[in-house]
Amino acid sequence: MYSEASNRETASSLTEALVIHAPHDLRLDPAPLPQPGPDEVRVDMAWGGICGSDLHYFAHGGVGASVLHAPMVLGHEVSGTVSAMGRDVTDLAVGQAVAIHPARPCGHCPECTRGRRNLCRNMQFLGSAARDPHTDGGFRRAMIVRATQLHPLPPGLDLRRACLAEPLSVALHAIARAGDVRGRSVMVQGSGPIGLLLVAGLAHHGAERIVATDLEGFPLQCADRLGADACYNTRHATVEEEFDIVFEATGVPAALPGAITHTRRGGMLVQVGMFPPGDVAVPVAQIISRELDFRGTFRFDTEFDAALALLAERPEIADILVTQQFPMRDFATAFAIAPDRRQAAKVLLSLSA
Repeated sequence: MYSEASNRETASSLTEALVIHAPHDLRLDPAPLPQPGPDEVRVDMAWGGICGSDLHYFAHGGVGASVLHAPMVLGHEVSGTVSAMGRDVTDLAVGQAVAIHPARPCGHCPECTRGRRNLCRNMQFLGSAARDPHTDGGFRRAMIVRATQLHPLPPGLDLRRACLAEPLSVALHAIARAGDVRGRSVMVQGSGPIGLLLVAGLAHHGAERIVATDLEGFPLQCADRLGADACYNTRHATVEEEFDIVFEATGVPAALPGAITHTRRGGMLVQVGMFPPGDVAVPVAQIISRELDFRGTFRFDTEFDAALALLAERPEIADILVTQQFPMRDFATAFAIAPDRRQAAKVLLSLSA
């Protein structure tokens, strides 16, 4: 039924997992839990954050070109505790608290060999239907994972906050794509979870002025607490400024012309939000005439440890971002609330409850 079961026939026990079968068909199902292989670790899962991609699988049965063809365990923002190790694992210990890096690049494709592992063309990413068989995710009571994907938590960081290392890594990678932001004026267009983490990351990296926008008031309240200098509800107000750097974090094609307009001549526009599949109308003439640097950004790589360190240094980032949490058995309520931007930013599942 699941990819692990097809890849290994030595399941010694079962665990409980949150499995998407089809749009709006999400179930708690039994899933195989093999013994860890030589380079693997069994993790007793603690916390998981519901991501926009999880919501897309639930609502539409896919994310862009990644379409569900078989039941799949959701979840890639996860943390837990080491409970067993394979014989070749020597740098971890039973009982150790870890965050799980969800990406497993191949290490051999052209992108991997030139140090762009986040662009690996053979990537296995937790909770993704991009490959067939799909790569099961981490919304389960326990799971087997490669030891190289486990990152011990820095002192002072607990498991609940640590599961936000994945989305914070996305934001930090996007900021790195923009270069040095110190002393720069920046707009973050869209204050969903990634937009909010962009605000936090920009404040940490010394941006001089940070403006956040959204169509709802609640996420802008969060943006203000995370370090935005000004917040605009663009349903009711217009931003008149131009900025050195604009991060487009809505993923809504209709929002792109506004992002271009708000990027000063010679400035930079970083496209963070994922557009839906298909052609998107882009006002290329404005990009040319304004001589804009238009950059894409996708996932992350080595930023994961930096994200853990920042969460340990500034735990309020997680405390502001997390607005609700539910035991995994209450997944239906969690998935109903998570898309509601009027009351939710990041919703967590307690995977042990």
